[in-house]
Amino acid sequence: MPITQATCSSFKSELMQALHNFSLVGGNTFKLALYTNLATLNASTTVYTSANEVPNSGTYTAGGGTLTRQGVSLSDTTAFTDFVDLSFTSATITARGALIYNSTNANRAVCVLDFASDKVSTAGTFTVVFPPATPTNAIIRIV
Repeated sequence: MPITQATCSSFKSELMQALHNFSLVGGNTFKLALYTNLATLNASTTVYTSANEVPNSGTYTAGGGTLTRQGVSLSDTTAFTDFVDLSFTSATITARGALIYNSTNANRAVCVLDFASDKVSTAGTFTVVFPPATPTNAIIRIV
């Protein structure tokens, strides 16, 4: 099973150790790297890897792009965070999934995104669209 959508198990443990800070002020830097269908990413992924990452193209370079945090919110018993959509321009990319990771803190893995099929841009803009920042849709939720 190459890419399986998941919150990384190590991330769950690292939250209890205060190793990830999603705050708007003073928070960590999180990045998103894109991967081909040959990548193996899942809940067991612990850190960013360049293995089977898509090649550099346009504004996409190894390690991916920096995400813009939307802060942390709490609604009833659900804490959540999300990011602004991320685009890579003038890029020829075929990606099957992505890894969000904390580049401030030893490139620790946060979550794996499975695109369900190859997504392609040809000398164009490749955009990763994040869901709405709500307690039922945000990309990262603790219920």
